[in-house]
Amino acid sequence: MMNRTFSRALFTACLLSLASSTGLFAQEKDVFKKKGLVLTFINQDPSFSPLIKKQMVETFFQVYPLLKKEYNAKTATEVTFVIDTAYKGVAATSGKIVSFSPVWFQKHPEDIDVVTHEVMHIVQDYGSGGGPWWVTEGIADYVRFKFGVANAAAKWTLTPYKAGQNYDNGYRITARFLAWLEKNGYDGLVKVLDASMRNHTYSEGLWKKETKKTLQELWAAYTAAPGL
Repeated sequence: MMNRTFSRALFTACLLSLASSTGLFAQEKDVFKKKGLVLTFINQDPSFSPLIKKQMVETFFQVYPLLKKEYNAKTATEVTFVIDTAYKGVAATSGKIVSFSPVWFQKHPEDIDVVTHEVMHIVQDYGSGGGPWWVTEGIADYVRFKFGVANAAAKWTLTPYKAGQNYDNGYRITARFLAWLEKNGYDGLVKVLDASMRNHTYSEGLWKKETKKTLQELWAAYTAAPGL
C-alpha cells in the first residue's frame, strides 16, 4: 500500500500541475507599502518573471510619488497592478487598477516604463468628458519621457517629426510636441493642460490663452524647427 502522506503529496502535485496547464493557477497577491502608498500586486501568470515584478514595484514607488507631487496631490494612494492573462493589449488603466499583459513583458522585458505611462493615467483622473483623448495620451507619454526610469534600455523614444503628422495623433507624436513647447518658451504648459483636463475646463482656446498663439500656430512653429 502506498504511504498515505506520499499519496496526498502526489495528489496535490497533480492538482497544481493540472491547474497550471488548464489556466486554473491560483493567483498570487502581494501588498507593498512605502512612502504612504499601498500597491497591491496580483499575478495570474505562474510563469511571470519575478525580476520584472520587482522592477515594476520599484518603478511604481520611484515614479508615482514624483507624479503625485508634480501633477495631482490628491491622486489615489492605493493602487492595484494585475498581471492579467486574459488581457491581450499592452496595458490598460481603469480607476486605480492597471492591467498588464504578461505576453507583452515576455516579448519586451525591458519595457518597464509602461508602468510610468499607466500610473500617470491614475494621476490624471480626468473622468468622462475631461477633454480630447490625444491630450490625455500625449501627456502620459510626455511624462514617460520626462520621468521614465528605463526608456533607454527599452529603446523607447519620442517619435521624430516627419511630414504628415499632426498634433492630435496622440501618444509619442503629441508628447514630442509637448516636450518641444516646454523647451521653447512654454515651461509649465503641460501642468496647465493636465489641470484643465482634470477640472473639465479644457478648450482649444486654452492654448492661445497660455501661449498667445493658437494651437495651429504652435504646431506650425514646431514643424518649422522641430529639434529638441
